[in-house]
Amino acid sequence: MTGYPTYYESFDYKQMLQDYPLGDEFTSRFSSMNRTELKALQNERFLNVVKRAWEIPFYQRIWRNAGVKPEDIKSLDDITKLPLISKTDIMDSVEKFPPIGDFHGLDDIPAENRPPIVFHTTSGTTGTPQPLIFGPKSREIQSLLVARSYRFMGLKPATTVQSCYGHGMINGGHYIREAVTHYTNALFLSAGTGLETRSVQQVNLMKTFGTNVLVGFVDYIKRLSDVAREEGLTPGEDIKIDMIIGHLGMESRENIAKAWGGPELFDWYGVGDTGTIAAEGPDHEGMHVWEDAHYLEVLDADTNTPVPDGEIGNMVVTCLYKDDVYPIIRFNTCDLTEVIPTENKMSLPFKRIKGFMGRSDNMVKLRGINIYPQGVGPMLDEDAAFLGEFICKAVRDENGRDEMIIMVEVNIDASQRPQLQAEYERLLKRKIGIAVQVELVSEGELTPLTQVDVRQKPIRLIDNRFSE
Repeated sequence: MTGYPTYYESFDYKQMLQDYPLGDEFTSRFSSMNRTELKALQNERFLNVVKRAWEIPFYQRIWRNAGVKPEDIKSLDDITKLPLISKTDIMDSVEKFPPIGDFHGLDDIPAENRPPIVFHTTSGTTGTPQPLIFGPKSREIQSLLVARSYRFMGLKPATTVQSCYGHGMINGGHYIREAVTHYTNALFLSAGTGLETRSVQQVNLMKTFGTNVLVGFVDYIKRLSDVAREEGLTPGEDIKIDMIIGHLGMESRENIAKAWGGPELFDWYGVGDTGTIAAEGPDHEGMHVWEDAHYLEVLDADTNTPVPDGEIGNMVVTCLYKDDVYPIIRFNTCDLTEVIPTENKMSLPFKRIKGFMGRSDNMVKLRGINIYPQGVGPMLDEDAAFLGEFICKAVRDENGRDEMIIMVEVNIDASQRPQLQAEYERLLKRKIGIAVQVELVSEGELTPLTQVDVRQKPIRLIDNRFSE
């Protein structure tokens, strides 16, 4: 006989809604809160998360190896005594304790008492996918924070939202569907990527069901505007999009808005492990950090020391709500941003950031797929013609579309290269998940670019997308 709780029985759902408000209740609660009151709230939640983390072998091991004892952490002010963690630590846990590691805290819960979990993985672009494990409480708060973001931006009641986020084992599409269906009253079209719902069908869905909000990665959303025109549909007339909510980063908002007939664009930021961290508001002056749910540090990428507001550093995140499954404390996203130093004009106590400004470890997000240049070489190792030297070039064409060109040194004659080039492009599309271009060159030709002869770590990425 089993006695484990059902999903919503495993936590106090009404208390969660009270603790993490959205809509008008959110505005009312936080517009009257000052930074001192916010810090007190953060401190209380931080200590709860740390208490839970000390029960988990993963944190016990890492913190004790760093010389930290439970009594060392008395308040949020002591957070710098704790070491940073990263995806590397999570994957090390998975390797030592397969298949899902020991970072989540499920192992100390008897099977008959274990709560339901939500399980996803990362895309696994460069090898073994990273497990993503969510308890019911933290999963619902993550979803709620997405909906808080959308409603804060101005999502209208009973609108029609079409999502271009992917499904399968990855988290994105499922997470957004839960957010919209649980915490808004929108009609939600879970179209997914172009592989899941053909682009032609996507634009016809918009026309048929009156989609007026598009959410997803903006490079694909931009492509859909071209498909609409190819189908004889005029964005802004036949398909009237009011809002586009995507991951804009350094993208050209003017081009995207023009392509869709002038909708309002909104940016937001989060990673799979942490959920939504910050979102742009109707003020369009950066992204507001949901500091009731996250404690965000911006640290120098080399020294891991705080940088002044207005300077670029790595985003290091502590989730203040994850005191059930997989606590996240000082997680180094390796994503770069800067804190906006001016006052929050929306009368909120929260910091604002500029949003995603690149990766400190050279990860490239291309059309919604994370590409790690260092991992491209191993994808080609199985072919005897590959000499081991390569470099990735991210470029932006005249239409604003991002492309990846992978230059590869090979040991075959020029007459044989067209066939091998096609084989490599097929191989990389299968392993990476999107099409890339391949250029084959002879041995030594890439040395001036990779600087393999003078650098301990060769250059594997040249990102020309944002060059003047």
